[in-house]
Parts: sequence; C-alpha cells; structure tokens
Amino acid sequence: MSGVRPERKRIVTRLAARAGLTLAFLAAATAEATAITIELKDVAPDRIERQRANADGRLPLANTPDVTRLEQRLQAAGLKAGAPMLMRIFKATSELEIWLEKGDRFQLFATYPICHWSGTLGPKQREGDKQTPEGFYTINNRQMRHFGRWTRAINLGFPNAFDRAHKRDGSYILMHGGCSSVGCFAMTNAVIGEIYGLANAAIKNGQRHVPLHVFPFRMTDAALAAHAQSPWHGFWATLQEGYKSFARTGRPPRISVCERQYHVQDAPPKSAATAEVALPKESKGRRNASRSDLMLGAIREACPAPIVATAEGKSETPGATSERTR
Repeated sequence: MSGVRPERKRIVTRLAARAGLTLAFLAAATAEATAITIELKDVAPDRIERQRANADGRLPLANTPDVTRLEQRLQAAGLKAGAPMLMRIFKATSELEIWLEKGDRFQLFATYPICHWSGTLGPKQREGDKQTPEGFYTINNRQMRHFGRWTRAINLGFPNAFDRAHKRDGSYILMHGGCSSVGCFAMTNAVIGEIYGLANAAIKNGQRHVPLHVFPFRMTDAALAAHAQSPWHGFWATLQEGYKSFARTGRPPRISVCERQYHVQDAPPKSAATAEVALPKESKGRRNASRSDLMLGAIREACPAPIVATAEGKSETPGATSERTR
C-alpha cells in the first residue's frame, strides 16, 4: 500500500478485518446448520422446533411438569419417591411416562416431552444406524451412572436378549440431558435430573429392575391397524401384548425371551401381605417382598412354563424352567 495515506490505510485495514470476521461467522453458522441438518434428517418438525426452543433458552418445554415442585406433586398424587416404578416411551408423540406403584396397581405420575430422539419409527438394528430402540428393557443400579459429559444418565440396556437373538448391536444407548441425540433420548438437564432421582430412589428401596417399555406409538388396535403395511407390524403386534397386559392389570407384565420372540404374561397380583408391610427406616431394601415383587420388571431368558387348569379350577405352573434375568 505504498503511496496510500495513513488514515486511508487504517480504514482499509479495519474494513478487511470486519470482512474476515463476517466470513468466519458465516462459515461457522453454515457448519452448525449442516451438522443440525445431518442430525435432524428424516425427523418430524416438532422435534426440530423443540431443539430450536432449547437453543433459544425457551425452557422448560411446553407440557413439562414443574420439576422444582417434585415433593408437592408426589404428595398431591398420594405417591412416594422410592415406590416401584415403570417408565414408558412413545416415540411418535415424543413422550416419556413415569408410573409409580400405589397399592396393588401403578399410577401415572408424570408425562414429560422428549426433547429429541433420532431416527424413525422402528427398532434399532445396528451400531451407527442412528435409530432409537423399541422393545422391553430393564434398568438396574449398574446402568445409573455418569456417562461422558452427562453427569446423570441412564443406560437403556440395549441390546437386550431379544435384540441379541436378532443380531442387533449397539452400545451406550442412553437417556440423558440436553436436547441433542444420535440414537439416545435427550430429556433436557432438568427433566433427566427428576427421572434419574426417582429411578435411583426405587432401586435403592429394593426394586432390582426398573422396567422401561419403548413403543413406537400408543399401541391401540386402531393405531396398529393404521401401520398394517409396515415391515415392523408383526414386531409391534408383540409389543402391543405388553401394552395391553399393563392396561388390564395395572402392573408391569412378565416378559420372557423364548425362541427369539417376546412372550408376555400378566403380572400376578401383589400379595396383600407385602402391600401391608411397613419397612423400617433403616432398611436398605424390601426385605419382606415376595420373589415376584423382587423380579418385577426383569426380562427372563427362558420359555415360560404353561399354565394348566386343575380339576378344582385353580391354575398351576408345572415344572420350573431354568432362567436368567436381565
């Protein structure tokens, strides 16, 4: 720039610097938009809107329970933290439900919006397919931990016995905070804090297995019929058996994996003796619970024994089968 006045030289330098910053900002924005486009490929607009709301700080999301008033909400519902728990996920409507035991049945306590999940309706089949799982899963103490950047996360336990029987693979499929996910369920930090706390309380109070049922949609006959042409219709019909069993009994069904298929049986009623037992405060578990209560929510790797009606009209199960639980 020889021959250029110093004032004009300074002006040109500032303009060049500003242009450089603008180009850098546009490049960064383009890269971010591209990343979001890749992650949100083939998903519903409502999930995109929830990610935008999270990015803009518009939290909590619409229809989120007030997680700052957990104790008051429990008290109003006549429920207690530490009660046996069931979780259900419905992918089509991006909802997660928590049910807590009250007397002989489970009662709906809360429904949370899922901020984000990736993929489409249908089960996860292989590592890297960006799908979220569908099926019957179970959570134990080892699956409640710190995973990477998530201080509170729950490992879903994928692949389970059914998934392994169908050669499905994947790892570290989580329920976690935030609103970004590839194969996991992102709940926002505040919501995962409440879910994690309730699950942890149930496990510490003696529930060895917290069942988690992941459905593509609410498994009504009409909804299933509407998806009659789906290649997953047969698989979903099996999941519907578990959905209907819970609707009948108000208790998580007994799930077995036998010959590469789910087998669903209605859960037995909770024993009156167990329901009336008051645990001492120092107790670390439900020491008076029956074996059925302790195995509530477990996935059995065994063929269920047939139920035979006796001459007296009673039912009995002949011959115990060997089984493993997950």
